[in-house]
Amino acid sequence: MRQAQAMSVLMSGESVFLTGAPGAGKSHVLNEFVRFARGSGRSVAVTASTGIAATHIGGITIHSWSGLGVRTSLSHKDLALLLSRDNLVRRYTSTDVLVIDEVSMLAGSFMEMLDNLASSIRGSDAPFGGLQMVLVGDMFQLPPISREQVEVDFCFNSSAWRNLDPRSCYLTEQYRHVGDELQEILEAMRSGDFGPEHSKLLNARLGVRVPDNAEVTRLYTHNVDVDSMNLRQLATLAGKAVRFSATTKGASAQTEQLARGILAPMELDLKLGAEVMFVANDPGRGYANGSLGRVVDLESDWPVIELASNHRRITVEPFSWQLAEDGFVRAEVRQVPLRLAWAITVHKSQGMSLDAAVIDLSRSFTPGMGYVALSRLRTIDGLYLRGLNEMALRLDERIFEVDLDLRRRSDRIAHEIEDWTGSEVSAVEVDNDASDSMDYDLLESLKQWRRTRARADAVPAYVIAHDVTLEEIARQTPTDENSLRMVKGMGASRVMRYGPEILSIVNRNPPASGTQETLF
Repeated sequence: MRQAQAMSVLMSGESVFLTGAPGAGKSHVLNEFVRFARGSGRSVAVTASTGIAATHIGGITIHSWSGLGVRTSLSHKDLALLLSRDNLVRRYTSTDVLVIDEVSMLAGSFMEMLDNLASSIRGSDAPFGGLQMVLVGDMFQLPPISREQVEVDFCFNSSAWRNLDPRSCYLTEQYRHVGDELQEILEAMRSGDFGPEHSKLLNARLGVRVPDNAEVTRLYTHNVDVDSMNLRQLATLAGKAVRFSATTKGASAQTEQLARGILAPMELDLKLGAEVMFVANDPGRGYANGSLGRVVDLESDWPVIELASNHRRITVEPFSWQLAEDGFVRAEVRQVPLRLAWAITVHKSQGMSLDAAVIDLSRSFTPGMGYVALSRLRTIDGLYLRGLNEMALRLDERIFEVDLDLRRRSDRIAHEIEDWTGSEVSAVEVDNDASDSMDYDLLESLKQWRRTRARADAVPAYVIAHDVTLEEIARQTPTDENSLRMVKGMGASRVMRYGPEILSIVNRNPPASGTQETLF
């Protein structure tokens, strides 16, 4: 879908999931829509799932805006308490459009709570109380972190998402350094077509030396590596460190539980020039969880931080984290809401755009880590790779299924827009041709064959073929091994092993003529 088409869907007032690969222009479309909506007199709340993402779009975290904070459940008592907050009620009732960027990092349970609260405050049974929801993100980014659940609580699996049924706007044009080798790597990972040529490109960046005096962010997969690097960097700064110690109230078991759940260290050592990250939200003081800065003054009681985003200086006083039960504060931790930030975790980096970074993926432990880390960079020249394992190059197989569905829905909507307006035929001709050529019956037959073959070979389905490969076969309908070999993701070895079976299925499913799917 083109950006102009996505804008027309957003301007119609419908709820939308705006997605696409890095560099497809999601932020540009979002900014243009927010400008249009506000210019039309509509009240738009701009939020994001993380503090870093929020600072990049000029908003606040959805946890702060919604009033839900760090809750993992919403009891009747919680709901009654939130409904009694006049300022929160005014916030919801005066808002027309709610934007949530980096939505893939929100748990499905959070979406359920937000839906419940919005509907209760606005007095409407409509999804999210009738708000126009503009959800933005890339499902190939990392999912939410959960300490309690083994199964990932994807936002799109929630009943709140299903009931909302947002229109899919999948941006397909590429604006970020078209032709750059890094973009080729990311596209290959998304399409399931990562091959030896892409490994060669990454291996060429292993051990490349960072230029002298270059300031680069370091990304690691584990907190222990982040902490170790930050302490080493702190030791290189001149002067004596100033220590800020946390204070606690409440029973030791509960304060220890609370301390484990916050990102601020109980003992924080700072020096002039130290790179830091905020680990709490305080819009009134001008910072958010994830905001980056540098220590510029330690002469007073509390550190003075210059924000990296706007060079504003803030005196950072202690923040209070509380553990409340039944309306009573059971435990409290007070600490300066900062941590050292020469290095950060890959999870924390989501929403960032970097010119250069030292990235160590040698201990990647979940699918998507490599994709997220690499997609922070603008070009491959800014990549200083220090390690890579097999997991770093994997993506969650379930997301390929979701991605295909999102593409199909978006293709249909783009086709609808052409039918409605009649003014963008030439602009969307290529996309619509691709959409119309898809043989969905053939695609379903190929998927059924893949499931059967995967069970017989006792291997995951993606080992047989990725969804995007089956989709291309359903588009191109190859009739011989030579044309099948040209399909992205097949290759000589797959054609040799599976070619006869695939071609047999294609030949049993001739393209239907004169048929058209009902668009929605």
